[in-house]
Amino acid sequence: MSISWWHWLVTGLVLIGLELVIPSFTIIWFGLGAVLVGIILVIFPGLSIAGQILSWTVLSAGLTLAWFRFFKPRTRTVSGSSKDAVVGERGLVIVGAATFEKGRVRFQLPVLGADEWPCMADEPLEIGDRIRVVDVEGHLLKVEKTDRGEKS
Repeated sequence: MSISWWHWLVTGLVLIGLELVIPSFTIIWFGLGAVLVGIILVIFPGLSIAGQILSWTVLSAGLTLAWFRFFKPRTRTVSGSSKDAVVGERGLVIVGAATFEKGRVRFQLPVLGADEWPCMADEPLEIGDRIRVVDVEGHLLKVEKTDRGEKS
């Protein structure tokens, strides 16, 4: 029995479809690997069964590793982390505030699960100010200015 290109394509589509039923976000990479082997088999029809299986294994493992290593969204901290994990983070003021009033700051990567947080400082904050977190007081971040952001 030989395995044709369409066998790989159907297997790949079934595995990708299983991702909808079992949302692990890993099965999809094995399905995509099978689809790619089907495409390779169309280009190189003489590829042996061992070569096909080896290709599928390498492609599936490579895609899975690439997802977890390079493409998966990253967060620095998670809920329940200590405030020491947040102190020192740097962000950008997006809503200014007078001294001891609430403003809003945005971080490049999420902090404690969110990329925007209410903040307060000992000095006035203006939109575009760069800040550093110095303390966490409940759901409010205490910040200090580090330098002024460039305005266009």
